Amino acid sequence: MQMPPETKTVLFLGASTGIGQSALKHTLAAGHRCVALCRDPTKLEKIFPSDSSANLKIIRGNAHDVAAVARCLQTDKRVVDVVVTTIGAKPVPLKLTVDDPDVCKKGAATLLEALAQLRHSGITGAPHIIACSTAGFSRFGRNIPLAMIPIYALFVKVPGEDKVVMEDRIAESGESFTIIGPSHLIDGESSKPIRVGIEDPTNGPVSDVVGYSISREDAGKWLANNLVLQIDAKYLNKNVLITY
Repeated sequence: MQMPPETKTVLFLGASTGIGQSALKHTLAAGHRCVALCRDPTKLEKIFPSDSSANLKIIRGNAHDVAAVARCLQTDKRVVDVVVTTIGAKPVPLKLTVDDPDVCKKGAATLLEALAQLRHSGITGAPHIIACSTAGFSRFGRNIPLAMIPIYALFVKVPGEDKVVMEDRIAESGESFTIIGPSHLIDGESSKPIRVGIEDPTNGPVSDVVGYSISREDAGKWLANNLVLQIDAKYLNKNVLITY
């Protein structure tokens, strides 16, 4: 495969399904080198066979393991150019919770500790961290439709609070970042235009948007095209809401 003029190395955490898998697919299609850390590599190997994905390295490991994340971050004497983390927990609907209520905050702490350890050992570089959160938990006002508030209060409260801690840890870390907050996630692919809202973590909304849903496939494609393949300065160190 011919490399693009500025080939990036991108680490994916949580790309076995959903937004992460879509973003990985579109990043690979653009010719960039990708590393995917996952607990069960067979899930990605079925989708991206080694004979058709020469730019993809799939590594078995846990995104909560500092040593595993550090190994994936390092490329030669530098860290990767971009980190995309879309890790999340599985819903437990009957209990209105998820199987790991701390999955995102632990993932953020692990990633930042791995970066710190690498730099302490002489590895240089500063990756752009792209972390997947959710709409509905802004400190600066409502960014979901009124009709969705009871649903988020019941079913998204626990994972939403976890993602807020993740957002804070990344925003306060001093690393370059973008937090992407999709509205309610659905399956499929659509030709609907994607609307974007931007929020500064300290100063509040730059531009507002409220919407009901977006598909995982379209959210991942938008992430790849607008935050990985190229990055507009208006998205740097901001929370970005995407919805139809």
